[in-house]
Amino acid sequence: MDIDAYLERINYSGPRDVNAETLRALQVAHLMSVPFENLSIHAGEPIVLDEDALFTKIVDQRRGGFCYECNGLFAGLLRALGFEVVMLAAGVAKRDGGFGPIFDHMTLMVTLEERCLVDVGFGESFVEPLLLDTRSEQRQGTRSFRLVDAEDHLVLMRRNDGEEWEPQYRFTLQPYTFPDYEEMCRFHQTSPDSHFTKGLICSRATKDGRITLSDMRLITTSGPQRLRAEQTLPGREEYDRLLRDEFGIVMRNPVRVVCADT
Repeated sequence: MDIDAYLERINYSGPRDVNAETLRALQVAHLMSVPFENLSIHAGEPIVLDEDALFTKIVDQRRGGFCYECNGLFAGLLRALGFEVVMLAAGVAKRDGGFGPIFDHMTLMVTLEERCLVDVGFGESFVEPLLLDTRSEQRQGTRSFRLVDAEDHLVLMRRNDGEEWEPQYRFTLQPYTFPDYEEMCRFHQTSPDSHFTKGLICSRATKDGRITLSDMRLITTSGPQRLRAEQTLPGREEYDRLLRDEFGIVMRNPVRVVCADT
């Protein structure tokens, strides 16, 4: 692991001490620099769950990835810095109730004086690590999070100001390694039932919100009230420009998109 190159990739120049403040700063820096994206799936690029391959993609090629990639490589960085970290498996909450299968999502547990839930691969979620062993509400900006015991799982809950609590995903504290996620990673790359094969997503946190390319739509949220703005892109040229200017991505293999001018 080339720590210096990775930290340069996420624009991090702060302390490297193994403590909660460094962990917090690293997660924030990662979320603001490395986009959550599924472009490889729509460009015919196989996703390989191997630390060297992920380093090449995310650091050397300045790409992003989905949960297995972003969290998998971030775990490697944290270990290289001296943190105690393990990969956890989670089932993502379904809109119609219930949860997806185990290994549907990868999240991380980091053990310091207190255990923390860390995640740089779940799109718009908690920006700073959450304490794992408290069931109290944990507030971040205009959002609150809490962990709920549910039989043999923990459920991550989220609530926007003035709204009801909603489940995000459920997980256990059983540690896993890359091979355990390969079957679901392959499913999400190839199955027509996977939401990742149904559309393009490229999204990252900003200082006051989020910027997202969802197919041919540019969506931004900003400010304390998370004001939302959305526009439809006129064509492929503008899509590629936004990928480059807002996310730092220049694809080696073009993604398949449906453009308004075609």
